[in-house]
This record gives sequence, C-alpha cells and structure tokens, in this order.
Amino acid sequence: MKYIKNHLMFILPLMAILLGIEFYLVFDRTTDTYEKGLQEGYSMLVVTKEPMQIDAFRVLNRHISKSESIERERIVSKIAKGVTKEGEAKILKSLPYFYNVHLDEYISTEELIGLKEDLEASPLIKKVETFGSNYESNYRLFSFIKFTLKIFIGFMTVVSLFLIMKQMEIWKYAHKERMQIMEIFGAPLMLRSGVLFKVAIVDAIAATLIVSSIFLYLKFQWAANSGIEIMVQNKDFLFRITDIAVLLAAALLIVIISVYSVVYSTKGVQE
Repeated sequence: MKYIKNHLMFILPLMAILLGIEFYLVFDRTTDTYEKGLQEGYSMLVVTKEPMQIDAFRVLNRHISKSESIERERIVSKIAKGVTKEGEAKILKSLPYFYNVHLDEYISTEELIGLKEDLEASPLIKKVETFGSNYESNYRLFSFIKFTLKIFIGFMTVVSLFLIMKQMEIWKYAHKERMQIMEIFGAPLMLRSGVLFKVAIVDAIAATLIVSSIFLYLKFQWAANSGIEIMVQNKDFLFRITDIAVLLAAALLIVIISVYSVVYSTKGVQE
C-alpha cells in the first residue's frame, strides 16, 4: 500500500502538469480554428480614386490577401431612385471605387492600425474603414483568455513541480545508503542516480498514458455522445496522436530536472 501511495504522490502532480499542457493544446487548436473563421469573415472597406488590383493593395501591406470590388451600379441604383439615366451616369462617373479587403491572418489591433495607416498613405486611396471597435473587442477577449490560461497553467506547474521534487527527495532518502556506497566506489552521478531515473521514468510513462487515455475517452466517447453541438463539431481537436509525444517529452523533461535538482541540492551524494 505504501509502495502504491509513493508512486501516486509522484504520478498525480505530474498528471496535473500534463493535463494543463493538454488543455492548452486543445484550447490553442480550438481558438486557432475560431480565429481563422473570424479572419475569413472579416473585411475592411476601402474607397479609392481609381480602380486597384489586388497586387496594388499587397504592395501597400503584406497582410492583405484579397480584394472584392463592390459594384458601383448597385450603389447608384439605391441612391438615385427616380433620377434620369443621364443623371445616373453623372452620379456613377463622380463616384469613387469601393472594395472589400480581406486579411491573410488574424492580426493584432496594433497591426490593424498600422495597416490602415499604410493604406491611407497612398494617394490613390480616399478612405479606409476597418470597423476597429468590433475587431478590437474580439482580439482583446482572445488575448485575455489565452493570458489567463497561461498564468493558471504556469501556477499549477510550479506547485506540482514542488510536489514532484518533494517526492523525489523521499525516494532519494529511501535509496541513500545504496547511493553513498556507490559514491565511495567512485560511481558517476548518472549511475548513482539510476534508480531514481528508473522509477521516475516509469511513472512519467504511466502519467502520460493515463492523461492520453482520459482525452481519448473524451474525444471518442464523451464528446461524440454528449449531444452538445460545439463538442461534436470540435471533437477532433480534443486529442491528436502527436499529443502523446508532446506529453511524454514534457514528462521526461520534468523527470530529468527533478532528479538532477534533488541530487545536486543534497550534500553527500555529489561528486
């Protein structure tokens, strides 16, 4: 029972860190998809003095991906009702050219302001409307959520790492005599700490498999049968095979840091 308890005291904090990492990966994939949808649905209105092709817009700013011309005839038909054909022709001739301009990615509000300034600096452009208030509110919301999640994961990682190192110290003292004897006979640090690495690596693999199993269940069982539309639509983002490699690499890195920190911080087992 004590043996199981000692391993759980190492596996559970490590699982907390891995769960935080996986939740961030899921959140990042989900928000990237949502941001892509916002980017594809967003466009700014540009009024020009002369017709402009997409290449001319891209010269002004690299974030412009495409432009769509707004038919001036449709605008005239709405504002010139009851006007003669000759009058419509004069109005059409006096009108500037209108374009919906799209971006290649979801840029920051600072970059959006810079883009607007780049366009307005051109003598061919009369006016640029970025609809900045709506764009800024969405961007700031995503930035705040990502920042809050990073702070939470960082705090949880620090606390869990202290618990892991505390458990590592318990294991070290349990094998203290063996390590001291090996030191007397001139065994290098890696060999003396081999038992700690062995136990910690086994637990790191176990924690990785448990966390992976949890998210595989969420993806293929809970999300698919939850009846929640947003979960059903985004269940593919809940877990990917490559996540196992990321989690295992993170777990092994934590193990290596913990073992070396404990071994080097204790007198009597240093070289």
